[in-house]
Amino acid sequence: MRSFRARSLSHLVIGASALAIAAVPGIAAAQDANDTVGAPGDSEVPEQAAEAGPADGDEIVVTGIRASLQAAANIKRNAQGVVDAISAEDIGKFPDTNLAESLQRIPGVSIDRANGEGSTVTVRGFGPEYNLVLLNGRQMPTASLGDGASAPASRSFDFANLASEGIAAVEVYKTGRAAVPSGGIGSSINIRTPRALDKLGMRGSIAVKGVMDTSRNEGNPITPEVSGIFSNTFADGRFGILFSGSYQKRKASVNSASVGFRDGFIGSEGLLPQPGTPGAANITNRPGPNDVYEIPQGAAYDLIDIKRERINGQVALQFRPIDSVTATVDYTYSRNTVEVRDSSVGIWFNSESGGTSSSWTDGPNAGPIFYTERFGPGKDLSYSGALTANRTENKSLGGNLTWEAPGRVTVSLDAHHSTAESKPTNKYGTSTSLGNAVFGVQSQTVNFEKDLPVISVTMYPGIDPLNAALITPTGDSFRNAYFRDEINQVQLKGRYDHDGDFLDSIDVGFSYVDNKVRSAYGFIQNDRWDGLPGGASQTPDDLFDLVSVPDKFDGVPGAGTSGMISSLYVFNFEQMADLLESKYQICSDPRTGSAQAGTCLADFTVDRRIREKTISPYIQLNAGFDAFSRRAHVIAGLRYDQTSVDSRALVPIPTGTQWTSANEFAIIYSGESDFTRFRGHYDNWLPAIDFDIEPLENVKLRASYSHTITRADYANLQGGRTIDSNPRIFGGTGSQGNPGLLPYKSKNIDFSAEWYYGLDSYVSVGFFRKNVQDFIGTTQIETPAFGLLNPGDGPRYQAAVAALGTTDAIRVKDYILRNFPDSSDVTGSTIIDGVTYLGGNIFGIAGDNPFNFKINQPFNSDQTAKIHGWEFAVQHQFWNTGFGAILNYTIVRGDATYDNNINPNIGQFALTGLSDSANAVLFYDKGGIQARVAYNWRDEFYAGGAFDPTYVEAYGQVDASASYEFIPGLTAFVEAINLTGERRRGHRRSDNFVTFSQPGYARYSAGLRFTF
Repeated sequence: MRSFRARSLSHLVIGASALAIAAVPGIAAAQDANDTVGAPGDSEVPEQAAEAGPADGDEIVVTGIRASLQAAANIKRNAQGVVDAISAEDIGKFPDTNLAESLQRIPGVSIDRANGEGSTVTVRGFGPEYNLVLLNGRQMPTASLGDGASAPASRSFDFANLASEGIAAVEVYKTGRAAVPSGGIGSSINIRTPRALDKLGMRGSIAVKGVMDTSRNEGNPITPEVSGIFSNTFADGRFGILFSGSYQKRKASVNSASVGFRDGFIGSEGLLPQPGTPGAANITNRPGPNDVYEIPQGAAYDLIDIKRERINGQVALQFRPIDSVTATVDYTYSRNTVEVRDSSVGIWFNSESGGTSSSWTDGPNAGPIFYTERFGPGKDLSYSGALTANRTENKSLGGNLTWEAPGRVTVSLDAHHSTAESKPTNKYGTSTSLGNAVFGVQSQTVNFEKDLPVISVTMYPGIDPLNAALITPTGDSFRNAYFRDEINQVQLKGRYDHDGDFLDSIDVGFSYVDNKVRSAYGFIQNDRWDGLPGGASQTPDDLFDLVSVPDKFDGVPGAGTSGMISSLYVFNFEQMADLLESKYQICSDPRTGSAQAGTCLADFTVDRRIREKTISPYIQLNAGFDAFSRRAHVIAGLRYDQTSVDSRALVPIPTGTQWTSANEFAIIYSGESDFTRFRGHYDNWLPAIDFDIEPLENVKLRASYSHTITRADYANLQGGRTIDSNPRIFGGTGSQGNPGLLPYKSKNIDFSAEWYYGLDSYVSVGFFRKNVQDFIGTTQIETPAFGLLNPGDGPRYQAAVAALGTTDAIRVKDYILRNFPDSSDVTGSTIIDGVTYLGGNIFGIAGDNPFNFKINQPFNSDQTAKIHGWEFAVQHQFWNTGFGAILNYTIVRGDATYDNNINPNIGQFALTGLSDSANAVLFYDKGGIQARVAYNWRDEFYAGGAFDPTYVEAYGQVDASASYEFIPGLTAFVEAINLTGERRRGHRRSDNFVTFSQPGYARYSAGLRFTF
């Protein structure tokens, strides 16, 4: 096998991409039949890579798309187990914004999108949290802020942080291997970066392009992207240096119509007026006694504008003092800064059954066709603004020393210190919201008959919702999240190459990983949903700008429907926040929480510190033998993982509750917190065996069996109980963690057959089956917490209802505020039909009933999941025409799916992301012209929700690119993403109960690339 490593890559040159020359080392690093994921300095040359030259030794240089396809086919063919890859040319030539969008071209890999870009990957039906990401064989930290409304918790790697231009190759290991770090049930994804000494001499490339995103609400500005690479070697190839970098700026819009929901109900358990009660006659096609249905909680149109700036860079130094010793030091940096501004017009349903009317589809999952509520004049139409401005930085400093010792022994010592950190970039926080409203809604409706939910509002006579003078500031919230993940890892690997008939080599190794995580969160909030004192007079009219709504949803059925909200008011978030701070001290003296001096950055009330230490020795035997007169290979290995978890959590101490507005409650905190600490420990034996045989020339059969694991997310491991800040009159929610959780464990079987009928053409079919146990389920207990009392459920409430003969929240609150002043706080008033009703806060006091909370608790359940599927792939070059095609289709099936017909009060376990996927690519590469048209499709999938599910509907997208090298080294190119403007949509149990609906727009770019 050592002879493989001595061969030159002169017969396989990857060209024309932004990585151009430097891409070759990444491909050289692909595994041969006995290789494993390596650290920098490991350089393996697949035997197949040398087959491009003719018999007489004259060199034929293969460039462009065909070169990348040859390289990817070689990786797949020469690997043990099931491995798929994309080469630098693939990454450079696809019009992909980041690595996630490049990875979706691989069979079995699908992606989810955030802010209009690929973000996380799902492999063989296992979502992002089930996949392990490596950089040059090293475990990478990850940081993201999640939804911004809770402490970050995910282990999912966000590929939006990485530009495609900075990578040499990506390998997706779909089967387990003893020599591959543990942590990925779905896959282990190894990102390879280039090295200078793998290709001697001075080389470089630079690409410049402009990007036009047609989704932008405010025109179509052209934004720049620049990428480049430079490498050089000195002292007869003894020293090498490589620099690479990219800068990308993007402006886009992702407008969305959304509908929130209350908890699901079944039959008579729900909030619909029951027979014989007021409003019962207003229900068309009432859900039956066994039908499951959900009632809207709120609905909105959001106009979302995004600015994104991404910077990636790498420097790698190599020194080879003698032929057998190579030292490598590398530093990789990425920074992704995203600012999102959301201007919204929305409504909120109080579910007062007597004032509702509705129409429903047939069961057993009844979805609303329309839902209407009617109110007194105190109901509001909301104009809100939100700002999300965050930055994620990833830094990795690594070193590797590889020694090819005498006696066919190779030893490698590798270490790295890597961090990932996410935090806000302004003085307001991670995720913020400022509410404004025009009061006087008479009725409001959501119609679900079209793809776009049609929201309509009728105001009381004399009230114009488009009169800026009537806009009143209301509630606000400033959420502040922080996440930092630090990994220190040391790996020692040894390999003995045996020159024998059976044993090829023995690999042994040891890894130590120290993973330190800090996840923090806090918020300040002012629950003034009935309006701040002084009302509309406190905000100047010229602060607001009127914009139209229907045209922001062009192409979505339902946009422009008669009665649809036609316009909304937008405002500058910073100006509004500073104005309200100067008038009302919303940040320096908020009703809930506290902030850092001079800012709206909330002090952390949740602060989780988790430390995982894992030691992992392994041994792996690589053998070759003759079977039925054909050469066969087997790799058998065993990895042992021992992990300890030390978890501390800062738990905020709540001291009371307050009823703030009609259907709004808030928790009062003392400002004091305390840390609690718990520990956990587990170990796993992870065997793996891979077998392959070539029964016919160019036909390869494979079989693999392995055990793999995925560790629990950080929220599940946190110690302590926390409750969510905004309960409803029916109760609140909360969570607590369990550091003693075992990881998910999967037993995997894979079979595949591959026919390589050309240098860059093949057909393959594969079957996989995964049996997963130790799933982390969620149980929900309903219990009081911290002695909190419900001000909307006690003697005062009962006295008000008895005196008034109604449960109308505005009137009940007014009665309590007037008659129980010692336990309430008057902050304003509302005039309805000439009657003045007081508004303010009513505090929970002794005698009120306890506030019940549904507390989610993780545990290792007896639940198992069996997932199986098929992967079909064809890669074909049409003779010497320059045309070729790539087709693949993945079928995923399993028993861990959600049953929409089960009572929503019963939590269910289901795998998120389980769906079929497909790719179809047609390309041309000849005479300096390269072109591709690619179609990527993903079927509908379950996106989450143990008690009430959400689904993302099937989505397909067409991308295209073309380039022409009009003089040697200088190439012009054009690219397009989502060429046909496909839309995205999600729903609940019922297809017509839409949760989000977004229009789709194309993104175009053009540029020049110079290579030397």
